[in-house]
Amino acid sequence: MAIQATAQRTFSFLRIAIILQTLTIFLQAVSAGLLLTASYGETLHSAGARVMYGASLLYLLAAVLAWKPGGGSPRPVWHAAGFLVLASVQVVLGIAHVPAAHLPLGVLMFGLSVLALARPRRSHV
Repeated sequence: MAIQATAQRTFSFLRIAIILQTLTIFLQAVSAGLLLTASYGETLHSAGARVMYGASLLYLLAAVLAWKPGGGSPRPVWHAAGFLVLASVQVVLGIAHVPAAHLPLGVLMFGLSVLALARPRRSHV
């Protein structure tokens, strides 16, 4: 019973982390639009990048916590680690002002995050 409660809590934490990540990526797209129209757009987009990167780190932490105590598959950990790599590349491309790669990678990251959110969940027990 305690194992099931632990698995459920870590599962919920993982789900919340993916939702947060997806939301922050969406907000980055909104702030990218503000770059073109508002004086504060660059500041907002820069701050959002830090939050998005933090959400990616949280996703990785949640995936590890869901895997270790729950004894589930390590696959979510690999997905989260790959996403953190993409987020790192995205930040570097943004700092280097390479919009030809930065924008499509952002769209890809949003799509992958939505897929992770939509992926069916199985019980760990």
